[in-house]
Amino acid sequence: MTIINCDMGESFGLYRIGDDRALMPLISAANVACGFHASDFNHMRDTVRLAKTHGVKVGAHPSLPDLQGFGRREMKMPREELANCILYQVGALKAFLDAEGMPLNHIKPHGALYGMAARNEEVAHAVADAADVYGVPLFGMAGTFHESVYTGRGHGFVAEYYCDLAYRGDGGLIITREHEAIDPVDAAERSVRAVREGKTRSVDGNDVAVRADAICVHSDTPNAVEVAVAVRDAVRPWLEAA
Repeated sequence: MTIINCDMGESFGLYRIGDDRALMPLISAANVACGFHASDFNHMRDTVRLAKTHGVKVGAHPSLPDLQGFGRREMKMPREELANCILYQVGALKAFLDAEGMPLNHIKPHGALYGMAARNEEVAHAVADAADVYGVPLFGMAGTFHESVYTGRGHGFVAEYYCDLAYRGDGGLIITREHEAIDPVDAAERSVRAVREGKTRSVDGNDVAVRADAICVHSDTPNAVEVAVAVRDAVRPWLEAA
């Protein structure tokens, strides 16, 4: 079984990113921005309330402290400082979840932090240090330090497949500063193959191994709603009930 999840709640003040209202009914889990790469206290609460209305589970989507760069620029931080940075953000979101009577479902690092934790064992341990406090599963990529460190530390692990990002030949993600519109049909076909075969085609034309316990759609992909609809319909036989 698999779920569809979405990185969302990324509007800030008067600035709007993504159509969360249209996306929320299409997904099982929302990864909600915690204010360090996007969002603010009003948008965090609004997103939690929207998820509650649609019966969608909510996880924290903490990032490096890089609002201007949307959390997609790498930074060097010692393990304890990075763990504290994550604790701070997750705690803020959990306060809004508590206010709405909802549990924290998971933690999923955002952007550059996500990529760093996949490649750097010490960064992955910093993420796990923060997760120790909350006792919830972590989302990440199979076959990376996400999986080996998180599971080695006793955390639940949910392996993600990205239907709207390209994969390198070594299986890593190509994380761009801005996402472009993609072909929904192609995204759906790749998602089905990831679920059925555990493979996806990399940018160099080779197949790489993936796992798709969850399929992620980014709300800032320009045609995210169309992509989410196509993917949901294509993988419906494997979808876990929300």
